[in-house]
Amino acid sequence: MDIDALDSKALEFYPDYVIDKSIVRKLKIGYNVPTYVLEHLLGSYGNASDEKGVENVERILSEHYLRSDMAEYMKSQIREKGQFRIIDRISASLDVEENEYFARLQNLNIIDGIISDALVKENPKMLYGGIWAIVDLRYDYENHPGKPFVVEKIHPIQLSNFAKDDFVERRSNFTLEEWIDLLIRSIGLEPTKMERREKFLQLLRLVPLVEKNYNLVELGPRATGKSFIYREMSPYAILISGGNTTVAQLFYNLNLRKTGLIGEWDLVAFDEVAGIGFKDKSALQMLKDYMESGSFSRKIEIVAEASLVFNGNINDDVQTLLKLSNLFEPFPFEMQDTALMDRIHAYLPGWEVRKLNSGILTDHIGFAIDYFSEVLRSLRQNSAVSDIEKYFSLGSQLNSRDEKAVKKTCSGLIKILFPDGKYTKENIEEILNFSLEMRRRVKEQLKKMGGLEFWDTEFSYIDKESRAEKYVSVPEGGTNAMISQDPLPPGTVYTVSMADGRANLVKLEVVVTQGQGKITSSGGDSDFKETVKTVGTYIGGQEKKLMPQAAKLKDYNITIQANIMIGNAVGDDIGIAVFVAILSAIHRTTMKKGFAVIGDMTITGGIKTVFSFADRLKMLHENGAKTVAIPIEQFPALSLSLSSLENIIPIPIAKPEDAFLKGRLEE
Repeated sequence: MDIDALDSKALEFYPDYVIDKSIVRKLKIGYNVPTYVLEHLLGSYGNASDEKGVENVERILSEHYLRSDMAEYMKSQIREKGQFRIIDRISASLDVEENEYFARLQNLNIIDGIISDALVKENPKMLYGGIWAIVDLRYDYENHPGKPFVVEKIHPIQLSNFAKDDFVERRSNFTLEEWIDLLIRSIGLEPTKMERREKFLQLLRLVPLVEKNYNLVELGPRATGKSFIYREMSPYAILISGGNTTVAQLFYNLNLRKTGLIGEWDLVAFDEVAGIGFKDKSALQMLKDYMESGSFSRKIEIVAEASLVFNGNINDDVQTLLKLSNLFEPFPFEMQDTALMDRIHAYLPGWEVRKLNSGILTDHIGFAIDYFSEVLRSLRQNSAVSDIEKYFSLGSQLNSRDEKAVKKTCSGLIKILFPDGKYTKENIEEILNFSLEMRRRVKEQLKKMGGLEFWDTEFSYIDKESRAEKYVSVPEGGTNAMISQDPLPPGTVYTVSMADGRANLVKLEVVVTQGQGKITSSGGDSDFKETVKTVGTYIGGQEKKLMPQAAKLKDYNITIQANIMIGNAVGDDIGIAVFVAILSAIHRTTMKKGFAVIGDMTITGGIKTVFSFADRLKMLHENGAKTVAIPIEQFPALSLSLSSLENIIPIPIAKPEDAFLKGRLEE
């Protein structure tokens, strides 16, 4: 290892708590144990810079680390030899009926090991979800028939004690840039290969470990290390692979009268969210309650502090996904509930995180994980949610849930970067900008999924000193125009359809050729085809008035395609837009810039009232519409949406023809 200036500084101020990450990585290849176990063993039983020390750790692992598939064989070995030393996760629980403690060894699959009160008192963390340890076991069937496995000694594989004040004091010897880089190296990555933004994305993964009841989503391509931190970097976190999860497992087991995972761990991470399933229909409501308040009810009220992380795979072509659907699409359908997703505090854009490879892994020094995990856990005990209020207030479009989310993200990052509380206004502003973006990403997707309730996404913050207001966007686009800002070519019109209670932005494109009167459609279901049929019947009955001179509908073949730009369905409520698209194609008429149509029609040309008018108008406004044709009967509803009319010219229409005539570029 080539020691650089940061390595030297880390060795100077944290000499007993740092380790060469390259050595750990080499050991990790041969032994599938958590990183914090390897680093503890290196620190306790071998000098990482000494070849013999590394060989000693390898010997210990090969002889004593227990894989779960070796459980029965290892039990027989303990029985044959009378006693044996293993490396396993051990927890303890009190049996109130027998008034004694029992030990549980995870990989050995023992749930009723005999353990003394003294050992439990010496290692109280066993009562809080368990610890990884080197455990000396004895086989004593004569004195304990039916429960012959006796825990003789425990050597915890995590820090036995942690002095937070000492850690905080030493932090002051590092600049912010040095501190960030040391944290990134502690994760196992090389900061000199990263831009500052990617470093912040990596640090955001740590926030659920330092902030109680924090809800994070990260969706991105495979192999970007989404689950690494929660599987490898803390003995206080548990990673659940995709699959059915029960209420008893996650929340509370009524039979055992025992709190589930959220009561035992600081963090519960769900890997591969697409595979999550709940057999009990009440589970999602309990999940909502817990994500909102940190408590849930199952005959009794339970309060817990575990943070929740949802990881999943999504390709890096987010622009296409945004056009076709939303960024929560990888979640199971039943979890794509706006009330549930609104409880997410931050959405980490995993598509911006590079895939792990040898070039991004560090060969330098970082904090040993057993120490680092205790650092992170110690930071959970205090909060910095009010720190931003020293300098900034949040803009008017953030509701109370938005504010809570942003402040919790800020709190986590402040504690990670400035555990000593020594920061500047500029430091807080950088963190606030980042935190607002992570929450706005959630809100932008809710806007696509829901209705008017989620339209306030213009997130901002106000400098208390200068009173200047600054707005924060999302890189993948939030209010960027999806509706063309150029004149629309013949046959092109934008509209909004309501389907399943959701607003869907639709672009209609029509191609007309010489033919035999055939009208075909694509991109929609049977309702859309019925709408096209209705419009075609009306045009055919009004040929003299609507068609070019001497032309008849039977002289053309018409192909109409509905392209869903936001949403997932085309309803049967966009007849006037279909009418305008067909006529502009037949007449080869260019339509105005950003032209859109709201409204439906009957087979005789009457205008039908459409519901969710405000939602439709908001959708068009947010996506760049400039001129919108609106049924004259619905003009009174405009007074309810005055804030949406900025930069929009409403055109009143009394019949479908008005939308075509008034929407032409030459008008």
